[in-house]
Amino acid sequence: MATDDSPAAASGAELFRLAAEAESACVGFLRDLVTLPSPSRGERLACERVAREMGQLGYQDVHVDALGNVLGRFGTGPRVLAFDAHIDTVGITSPTRWRHDPFRGVVAGGTLFGRGASDQKGGLAAVVHGVALAARLGLPDEATVWVVASVNSEDCDGQAWQFIVNETKLRPEVVVIAMPSHLGVCRGQRGRLEIEITATGVSTHGSQPERGTNAVYSMCPIISAVARLHASLEATHPMLGKGSLAVTAVSSRSPSLTAVPDECTIHIDRRLTIGESAEQALAELRGLSEVQAAAAEVRLLHYSAASWRGLSYPTNKVFPAWETAEGSPAVQAAFATAERVLGRPPRLHRSAFSSHGCATAGMFGIPTIGFGPADEVHSHTVNDQISLAQLEPAMAFYALFPRTYLGLAGGEARKA
Repeated sequence: MATDDSPAAASGAELFRLAAEAESACVGFLRDLVTLPSPSRGERLACERVAREMGQLGYQDVHVDALGNVLGRFGTGPRVLAFDAHIDTVGITSPTRWRHDPFRGVVAGGTLFGRGASDQKGGLAAVVHGVALAARLGLPDEATVWVVASVNSEDCDGQAWQFIVNETKLRPEVVVIAMPSHLGVCRGQRGRLEIEITATGVSTHGSQPERGTNAVYSMCPIISAVARLHASLEATHPMLGKGSLAVTAVSSRSPSLTAVPDECTIHIDRRLTIGESAEQALAELRGLSEVQAAAAEVRLLHYSAASWRGLSYPTNKVFPAWETAEGSPAVQAAFATAERVLGRPPRLHRSAFSSHGCATAGMFGIPTIGFGPADEVHSHTVNDQISLAQLEPAMAFYALFPRTYLGLAGGEARKA
């Protein structure tokens, strides 16, 4: 059989050898991350662990910013690339339903189980080690590559990168998010709004409900109207599809359990497709006859909770939809890199979730793609998990992407 002795083939063989050698350390790092609970605003121990790993791998300028994000880099060139993975996770509501303790990082049958294994601690472990491999193989002289372990994504996705771009000098020309894409290339996501609707009533003793106005009863037709509005949405996008509405929480206020509630509030998760706006989505809800009949208040939520470092960085909970063009250098480089690493064309798709891409691409227009190990179907679920077989190709992708991207982008990419 003929062999390929070209420099590209030689460097490729070296890449895969180094990725295979790094797998054990990557798995160990991932298990450590899973054993450290890191809910939004409680990421300190996990952030400290990331900083130690970066230091051991030779990252330069490793630091924690004022919000709590961990950053480290390789290179000093004028062309700035960034990789991102959020370190915070959602919580645990039913630990008895888990096959294994969600904070032990149990490995069974080649799969690691634990909260955050898929979203995004698996991607974070792979990207920290993968970019270190890129440095070992030799980055182009013009490159500076940052890795960001970001915080507060589950509470307020995009806030971390709003802080980074607005408050620091870091504005990369391309961002790769280590999201759970099942080793596919994601080039867009729907946006998101968080909205509350509150109906008020008049409280009275529960034994004489006719003397008051029950706010819960006033809310019932509004909930039905929200469901109808979801079904009637028309705006669509060729890749992202339609937006959506879902009532995700209901609460009420009452003087006691023997009194009629005088306030009821619902929380709405509104997903936006390209072509929809926050103003339009709010107007649709305020225009519902059921909302008007109840004189209910519709309001956009605002986030101002302090991060684990004690910094409050207020922002509206508006997370724009985004798309990176299929013909862009970012997507073309991601596709070519994934194809080389996987030995087959990767799936090119949108993600069902939201991510920091709502800020990097949706707010700031920075070309953004997603690529990572694990499948998003396991994210936020009981028995959250990642196939460890995906870590090695993910590391290889992160190691190869900077050189591939810079080769394709050439003079087209913006200077940092």
